[in-house]
Amino acid sequence: MSNYLALLLQDDAGNAAGNAAGVAAAAGIGMVMLLIWLAVLVVCIIAFWKVFTKAGQPGWAAIIPIYNLIILLKIAGRPAWWVLLMLIPIVNIVISLLVAIDVAKSFGQSPVFGVVMLWLLSIIGYLVLGFGSAKYIGPAAAGGSAVATA
Repeated sequence: MSNYLALLLQDDAGNAAGNAAGVAAAAGIGMVMLLIWLAVLVVCIIAFWKVFTKAGQPGWAAIIPIYNLIILLKIAGRPAWWVLLMLIPIVNIVISLLVAIDVAKSFGQSPVFGVVMLWLLSIIGYLVLGFGSAKYIGPAAAGGSAVATA
């Protein structure tokens, strides 16, 4: 019992400088992570902006949440109500995979490009679509006007 009392009576005032240094380090790490997150966000906006303008849609739509999904569905040739399906857990995984494949086909790319680059490595894939030589050939899911090429 006396050991517990000795632990309760200990003073941590001498450790205040160590705690302040730990807080400052954590704040610094937090700021670095925030800057990295903002840089990734800017790259995503640039990639979507370029893909949207290449498909004849307004580029500013890339910065509006939900509306950018509607534009992406329009590019893929899918109905706008699929946005509601993207809000359902597990279903959104399947829907996003289908949309990625349709976007790839709409730009003349293969379904494998859609799965690997637009679904798994989406930032890189949309940068490749936006800044690469891919041409928008129409919505793939709308009526089969787009033909996938390997």
